Amino acid sequence: MMSRYDIAIIGTGPGGLEAAITAKLRNKDIILFGTKELSPKITKAVEIRNYLGLPSISGDGLAKAYTDHLEAMDIKINEARISAVYAMGDYFALQASGEMYEAKTIIISTGVVAGRPFPGEDENLGSGVSYCATCDAALYKGKEAVVIGYSKSKEEDALFLAENADKVTYVALYKDVSELADNIEVITGNVPKEIIREGDKMTLVTNKDRFTADGIFILRDVLSAEKLVPGLLMEDGHIAVGRDMSTNIEGVFACGDVTGKPYQYIKAAGEGNVAALSAISYLTVKR
Repeated sequence: MMSRYDIAIIGTGPGGLEAAITAKLRNKDIILFGTKELSPKITKAVEIRNYLGLPSISGDGLAKAYTDHLEAMDIKINEARISAVYAMGDYFALQASGEMYEAKTIIISTGVVAGRPFPGEDENLGSGVSYCATCDAALYKGKEAVVIGYSKSKEEDALFLAENADKVTYVALYKDVSELADNIEVITGNVPKEIIREGDKMTLVTNKDRFTADGIFILRDVLSAEKLVPGLLMEDGHIAVGRDMSTNIEGVFACGDVTGKPYQYIKAAGEGNVAALSAISYLTVKR
């Protein structure tokens, strides 16, 4: 039988990490999704001067303090990329790369997604456009696919997809691409501009070329919240929350940059604490 966690936390910025710490201190069974290499927004900060108790600390120093705190509390980071969250009545199902997870409550702390969707992206989502190459790989046996990879970590997804598809065109939006499989054509120096449906085929238009295949996978580092959790109420590109960090979906809470400005570490951490306490209260009432 699949384990059902008390709280699933998505995101390893200050908000998500603080939520995990608070929930663990309250003896909740948690699972934390994100990356072990903390966000560049933290590590690349030259100096942080308004974090209570740490009058002058570098981003690297703060990241190390976060990591040390997690290790001291034996909190592990699960690097599975969550591509969708579905409300299932008394619990939530979280879809990841080839796996499903269950949790009674959700805390979203995914940060802010830079940029707008490509023209044609939203219109074709689920019918030619996907955000999870490993989830849909089995559908591409004998077919061709285009993958837009935003970082090196997406190469693994492209390789998995290539085990099923006849051909994968991998449009890398970063430098130093690894040597991939024989049936993966690597494209660099192209900037995606638009996605077009042409009959039963999908075409990615870039600043230099056009790439046509049976489907297009967009593998961003962060998935926008409204695509991650269908039905979330958004305001000006952020998740709308109350003072208790609750969203319009019962059992779903949010914290950090994803809830709006100011985009500051201490604000995000404070909201993470509130979100965890609110999720715990929700669980208590639901018993």
